[in-house]
Amino acid sequence: MTSLGKRAMIMAAGFGQRMRPLTNGKPKPLVEVAGTPLIDYGLDRLREAGCDLAVVNVHYLPDQIEAWAKSKTSPHIVISDERGELLDTGGGIVKALPQLGTDPFFVVNSDSIWIDRNTPALQRLQAGWDDAAMDCLLLLCPPERTVGYDGHGDFRLDAEGRITGRAAKGETGLAYIGAYLVHPRLFANIGVSKFSMNLLWDKAIAQGRLFGIEHHGQWLHVGTPEAIPLAERALGA
Repeated sequence: MTSLGKRAMIMAAGFGQRMRPLTNGKPKPLVEVAGTPLIDYGLDRLREAGCDLAVVNVHYLPDQIEAWAKSKTSPHIVISDERGELLDTGGGIVKALPQLGTDPFFVVNSDSIWIDRNTPALQRLQAGWDDAAMDCLLLLCPPERTVGYDGHGDFRLDAEGRITGRAAKGETGLAYIGAYLVHPRLFANIGVSKFSMNLLWDKAIAQGRLFGIEHHGQWLHVGTPEAIPLAERALGA
């Protein structure tokens, strides 16, 4: 019996360069949208999904993230220190694996905000997990239900929800919106090093073990200062 999503990784170590000048003296996860730090939106969703431990990686202005973490009581937060080297989206998770356990865990980007409709998205990931078929299950959204996003989408899905490949230029796909469930076996025999999760997602696609579900609500892409008022408007702030 697995404990789906009882633990999570929140990716919070990046520089937030596109968010400058707001990130000149503050890490992007602490930039506020509607009076709330970006990172709190994901943390709140994890709490609602039953997560009781979240690993948060730090690199840029780490003391501020650590101070924020000390103010939180649920989920319990563990810091993964990447002060020495920023390990990217894959390497950061590998470094944190000893704290993430042996069951599938959530990964949430610290700047990801989504608006749920009906069943919360993270609970839909839990309900959609098939351990025999999947190594990773991504939360995806059609571009027309996004705010502040000008891309054409990242992935193609088949009728069973299996990701069959990346959307080609000129082709409309589903956008990855910064949250997923993943089994630790996807990281088997990989040492701590700097690498992107795209490498493991491509491997899982080739093996037919990367899946996605379509988000039913909206995704608010807050990548630049100009995107903040758009997100606030969508939130009704």
